[in-house]
Amino acid sequence: MTIPLITTKSEEIFAAAQKIMPGGVNSPVRAFKSVGGQPIIFDRVKGAYAWDVDGNQYIDYVGSWGPAICGHAHPDVINALKAALEKGTSFGAPCLLENILAEMVIDAVPSVEMVRFVNSGTEACLSVLRLMRAFTGRDKLIKFEGCYHGHGDMFLVKAGSGVATLGLPDSPGVPKAVTSTTLTAPYNDLEAVKQLFNENPGEIAGVILEPIVGNAGFIPPDGGFLEGLRVLTRENGALLVFDEVMTGFRIAYGGVQEKFGVIPDLTTLGKVIGGGLPVGAYGGRRDIMSMVAPAGPMYQAGTLSGNPLAMTAGIKTLELLQKPGTYEYLDKITKKLSNGLLQIAKETGHAACGGQISGMFGLFFTSGPVHNYEDAKKSDLAKFSRFHRGMLERGIYLAPSQFEAGFTSLAHTDEDIDQTLAVAREVMSSL
Repeated sequence: MTIPLITTKSEEIFAAAQKIMPGGVNSPVRAFKSVGGQPIIFDRVKGAYAWDVDGNQYIDYVGSWGPAICGHAHPDVINALKAALEKGTSFGAPCLLENILAEMVIDAVPSVEMVRFVNSGTEACLSVLRLMRAFTGRDKLIKFEGCYHGHGDMFLVKAGSGVATLGLPDSPGVPKAVTSTTLTAPYNDLEAVKQLFNENPGEIAGVILEPIVGNAGFIPPDGGFLEGLRVLTRENGALLVFDEVMTGFRIAYGGVQEKFGVIPDLTTLGKVIGGGLPVGAYGGRRDIMSMVAPAGPMYQAGTLSGNPLAMTAGIKTLELLQKPGTYEYLDKITKKLSNGLLQIAKETGHAACGGQISGMFGLFFTSGPVHNYEDAKKSDLAKFSRFHRGMLERGIYLAPSQFEAGFTSLAHTDEDIDQTLAVAREVMSSL
């Protein structure tokens, strides 16, 4: 038997927030619309844990949606930030920290020979799309259903089911003319991509994808899928772009491209490389990146780009990730969590599938397998909502959507995983 979760202050704050911010939040998923119930309002975080304004403690598997790979508020990062604060919060001018983090990114990520820092993953993806078009002289783009690349107009496209189609706007305010050049295909479907290239000869600038999907739930690539995209883009004179905002420095130090040995032309990054502060980046081959102003004619700029605080937090985070055994530990604890959840679901009579790679995992309430977004949509969303609420009420904070990946950190312990699995057994037994 559990003690009812007291969230009086959270409810008061959220009620007030709804009067002054759209939906009461600054990013939609935080409103808990897809799982029901009231969101909790965070007060502080540390290590693998979060505390809300009512004093409830949670084991956190969101980790600020991925950046907290070393654990929240790591003392080394905090101390580095304190020292950096004394020098100022923003320069709007070049600083040495930009060079240091740029060199670390270039050394780590196989595709990156030059890099440009921006302030968010959305900004990185918007910029890389402009660069793809500028470099190739082509306008059309292929993206995959269920892959999220920020809220830029041309990315907010709903894919057709089954066969790849021209995209239609998936949000009011997005002109059809803007998305008419966005082509969509099901993830893990090489034949659909091949068909799009055949139907649009010499018109496609490139293909962009999450090499491991995290925004439709956790969906890994089928064997040969990434390799096939690499071949198809080269054959058609198009660029291949990996959106590693989520997976960069999390799946491996060099990202999915290091893990799978498939090297794209361009890469977008964010989350981990900012150590919890707002940051994004795009980089790739030197000849392509030389198109970016002021080296070349493609314009992109940002007042806070290369911010000294974000650079400091990113540098310290990457230093921590370079320690021996880091990714082996992430893989070990995440595998224990993922395998445990699947086993408990089986033993308690629930259809479920999922998996993990390194410190990223997912669980779908469907018999599966899940190869793409259409498969993911077969999940029992009502059951996930009850599961999410049951876990939350017992001190486990999971992403408030069936269609989001979960994240572990170096701060999570075996005891945290054991406690999570014990709670999951209690909740699944009661669903």
